[in-house]
Amino acid sequence: MAGLGRKVFSAGEVLTAQAVQDFLMDQTTMVFSGTAARGSALPGSVVSEGMVTYQTDTNTITVYDGAAWQQVYPASISSVAGSQVQFGGTTTTTSMTATSALENGTIWVNGTAAVTITVPDVLQTWDTITIWRNAGGTVTIAAGSGVTDWAGGGTAGTAVTFKIDQTYNAATVQKVAANTYRVVGKITV
Repeated sequence: MAGLGRKVFSAGEVLTAQAVQDFLMDQTTMVFSGTAARGSALPGSVVSEGMVTYQTDTNTITVYDGAAWQQVYPASISSVAGSQVQFGGTTTTTSMTATSALENGTIWVNGTAAVTITVPDVLQTWDTITIWRNAGGTVTIAAGSGVTDWAGGGTAGTAVTFKIDQTYNAATVQKVAANTYRVVGKITV
């Protein structure tokens, strides 16, 4: 069972199969060719909180949190080039809802139509999404599902929306605590 912590083996102590399984095998980073191979080797009955795996097909590290496998590497980055981490981004001309794939990334808004960017509770605490207005259409930023504390520009409330009202201006949305977001930048209410 993973999560047993560290064991100091004594000289002359009998090393049992169970001790090898519990303290060595289940507490190492297990390598699999993909999630299907991991599922075959680790059926639900043997998976426990704290287990760590590496998938060679996607080059990802996952940790079992007691309910599901969570990807921890790469975090919310889209690529690594040499020593430079490159975060995700997207360009849009229509309204959209942000996803966790845009964590610490950018939404570049082009076009002349008014656009609403909805930000649900998809970020980790202290992470951000930067939204740029690069064309003529007004950009409105709204709180999405799961956000219970939303504020910026001197006002607060989940029904409040913020506008980037001039071309070539930007705003950043940052999660500062559980379900709590702040909007800063060239915004109006």
